[in-house]
Amino acid sequence: MRRRWAAVAVALGGGLLLAGCQLPTFGAPKAITTQGQDSIKLWQGFFIAGAVVFLFVFTLIAWAVLRYRRRSDAIPRQTQYHTLLEIFYTAVPVVIVLILFGFTFVTENNVDALPAPNLSVQVTAFQWGWQFTYLHKDVTVIGVELQDPEMVLPQDETVRISLRSHDVIHGFYVPAFDFSRYAQPGIVNKFTVNLHTLGTYRGQCTQFCGLFHSLMRFRVKVVTPAQFAVWLRTHRSSGPRTRISTAESQALGSSASSTAPTGSSGGTGT
Repeated sequence: MRRRWAAVAVALGGGLLLAGCQLPTFGAPKAITTQGQDSIKLWQGFFIAGAVVFLFVFTLIAWAVLRYRRRSDAIPRQTQYHTLLEIFYTAVPVVIVLILFGFTFVTENNVDALPAPNLSVQVTAFQWGWQFTYLHKDVTVIGVELQDPEMVLPQDETVRISLRSHDVIHGFYVPAFDFSRYAQPGIVNKFTVNLHTLGTYRGQCTQFCGLFHSLMRFRVKVVTPAQFAVWLRTHRSSGPRTRISTAESQALGSSASSTAPTGSSGGTGT
């Protein structure tokens, strides 16, 4: 009997230990944006709520199995129609779902909110590269395939990203944002990020989009506002340093010329 209880304790303790290896995010990546942190808080709440429900249900099952296990051939006393208990186990799950729905509704509104931005960047996906146009700043960064263009953004400022595609559906994903959204032809998806942590973070296309999908990568570099101002001045005065093929230029169409005036386009350098 003691060995059985020891095995149960080891199984439960080992499971909790393995599940807690990445506390307090429970396996989710640490987000560097306000919006990503809100999503992780929602995930933490769901995980804790699920753990509490699991422990409660497991305890009831274990109690029933041990307390009413077979001791003889006699038929135990039968009980039915416990009205209060039935109301309880029907109402409690409904209340839990409503609470989780409320927190989800609030978090989604926070993540999808579009407050007045300090900076607007138009992100255009195409086969197989990215174009980052800093609206009203006369700076455009273009990178294809192995070039990995870099989108430089200021720390602790509200940045609005307008995401679109020139050809097929692409996926804009930055793991450090804890955020992903489709770039769709004919549709502009807008979202806001407030970045808090300096550094360089990888990004990639997550929607299979053709032969060189796996090479459709980019970087996001978060710098201080002062460094960002210097970067803007440098890239306004420098000529384009990223070359794209004729086919890619045609794929981008008139947008490439209209958003990147001659002599005022930035390349992939930082």
